[in-house]
Amino acid sequence: MKVYSSLEEIKKPFYLPALTIGNFDGVHLGHQALFRKVVELADARKGDKVALTFHPHPMKVLRPDNPPKLICTLEQKIELIMASGIEHLVCLPFTRQFASTPASQFVEKILFNTIGVEDLVVGYDYACGKGREGDINFLKKMGQTLGFKVHVIPPVKINGIIVSSTAIREFVKKGDMKMVRKMLGRFYQIRGVVQKGKRRGGPVVGFPTANLAINPEDLCPKPGVYAVQVIHADKLYNGVVNIGFNPTFGDGQLGAEVHIFDFNKEIYGHEIKVNIVERIRDEKRFSGPAELAAQIKKDIQKAKEILDSVKNGN
Repeated sequence: MKVYSSLEEIKKPFYLPALTIGNFDGVHLGHQALFRKVVELADARKGDKVALTFHPHPMKVLRPDNPPKLICTLEQKIELIMASGIEHLVCLPFTRQFASTPASQFVEKILFNTIGVEDLVVGYDYACGKGREGDINFLKKMGQTLGFKVHVIPPVKINGIIVSSTAIREFVKKGDMKMVRKMLGRFYQIRGVVQKGKRRGGPVVGFPTANLAINPEDLCPKPGVYAVQVIHADKLYNGVVNIGFNPTFGDGQLGAEVHIFDFNKEIYGHEIKVNIVERIRDEKRFSGPAELAAQIKKDIQKAKEILDSVKNGN
């Protein structure tokens, strides 16, 4: 997949492209439905498969005092969109000036003249341009005028709830990772570089951990203990993670301590990816290392049961 970070990089319109537009935070099942339609339409005429997104997230620009915490990083978003079959990703810088672009100008100059849209695929609630003036009816009228078709994809629902980035953020904050998995079509993932911690995991408690710092601005599951899958150097391991503030030792700083099963490599400075599978319990304070170690043994046993269940397709 080729990524374009500005309109200037697009030297000529794409070949008979099918296009979808969105922020695509999380690349959830609703977004995936858009991508599938783009692939279907483009493949039917051997045209280009194109997606248009923005960086940073528009709400970080329009609502800087209270921006949403994002489900995935730009790096993750690009990986997931590429895996969906999209061939060209246009990732435009989002600024206040861009936000003031009239819908008619956005459609005619960017979508039609620059990208060359033949089929536009949008979600049921999509709108573009200044003040979201470019709603579905507007797009259909522009399509009739300029000569492109508009395809509206209905909402995807899980347990009667519309799949949306907003809904997923709420389930992540509640620690309901089962529902998050259903809406994403995969496990929720956090990533980071393993840092040197207090070195208590192995010597003091008896369970070595890989420590990840968590930026307070990142979307973090509810503090607690979770069964996880850990990806290091493209290999998958099982494990258990404590996300929180480590009250037993009074650290007070938000972080993730990952104990990886059957793993004894030195990985300080290495990136790991952690799939959050299921919540086991709340984070709590223990009287000391011995009581904590006894609880960790129980957590590991519970995590293994959960992860065996996942392995067996449950």
